Amino acid sequence: MAIDARKPPPQFAARMKRVLGGRSGLSGVAMQILFAATLIWVGYEIVANARANLEAQRIASGFGFLNNTAGFGVSQSLIPYAENNSYLRVFFVGLLNTLAVSVVGIFFATVIGFFIGLGRMSPNWLVARLCGAYVEIIRNLPLLFQLLFWYIAVLAALPAPRQSFSFFGVAFLSNRGLVVPTPIPLDGFGPFLIAVLVAIIAAFGLRIYARRALFERGKLVTIWPYVLAVLIGLPVLSMLAFGMPATSELPVLRGFNFSGGSRVVPEFVALVLALSTYTAAFIAEIVRAGVTSVHKGQVEAGGSLGLTRGQTLRLIVVPQALRVILPPLTNQYLNLTKNSSLAVAIGYPDLFSVFAGTALSQTGQAIEIIAMTMGVYLLISLVTSAIMNFYGWRIGRSMNA
Repeated sequence: MAIDARKPPPQFAARMKRVLGGRSGLSGVAMQILFAATLIWVGYEIVANARANLEAQRIASGFGFLNNTAGFGVSQSLIPYAENNSYLRVFFVGLLNTLAVSVVGIFFATVIGFFIGLGRMSPNWLVARLCGAYVEIIRNLPLLFQLLFWYIAVLAALPAPRQSFSFFGVAFLSNRGLVVPTPIPLDGFGPFLIAVLVAIIAAFGLRIYARRALFERGKLVTIWPYVLAVLIGLPVLSMLAFGMPATSELPVLRGFNFSGGSRVVPEFVALVLALSTYTAAFIAEIVRAGVTSVHKGQVEAGGSLGLTRGQTLRLIVVPQALRVILPPLTNQYLNLTKNSSLAVAIGYPDLFSVFAGTALSQTGQAIEIIAMTMGVYLLISLVTSAIMNFYGWRIGRSMNA
């Protein structure tokens, strides 16, 4: 049998492969050990350098400062707060304010973005052009500019409390913010809350039943009268049986400002408006891309079942488009949460403003405060991503079932 001299025997090739594979494996492990050692050395040098600088400036390290008295006020707090509270209390006040802005902003950005995104594909020429103009204008203007516009040009131009806009004599809008009645729970609040929760669960159950009837038997079930009856009827029955769930403390104008009621500061309103409208422009494009990714045959199938255009979008197209929409939508939620740190530009007391700003300037504990702030934003981002990934997993499982 002739042997090709240009080609090594199979046994030789296999042996060389084992030898070279072993060497490459050893070199790979050595490189990983070297990289880990380098990271440890760099981290040690950073910590040692920071400790030396703190000692040179006579700044005590550690988190003991959190128990010291803050000594400054906060314009809005979701929990009781006074100037004699500690910096740890300031941290929680700023954290809750950041979460409030993020949650409210995400809700409005999602609603506006979905409506604008679907409006861009509307057969109505005027609606499609207006939605397109909104997207092109809003997403091409800096967010800080829009924030200052809402705060200075819109909210600051509102009248003083004495000339405020009155809404049925119970809510008032002025340059001091929006003042609304404060609800005060009564004995019937617990049963009323249970009735509302049961009504919401029943409404979701009816929706699931209608979807199964449509996709399994091809039967279109009208459920909105029953949903409306449940959502209104159960709370009303609770009030008739157990009395009113709550009363309210109405705001009253005393001197140059309102007394009583709850006040939503204009900084919060401006921040929510800027974040939600700005992020909605990007969400609209994500929604449009996701809907157009669904094959047009799905729309035709919905029409063959006798569904209207709106029902086809809601029941067939949008659920399939969510698999494409969710990943970039999650990124926009994370961007909105991080962009809330721009609140420092208008004085809204979020985490970055009161903790990484005022508290840092007073204590000088830069490393500890910056590390805590970074950890909070990272944790919020990870939790948001986990929730959206779980929702995407459920959608994917339902689609494959």
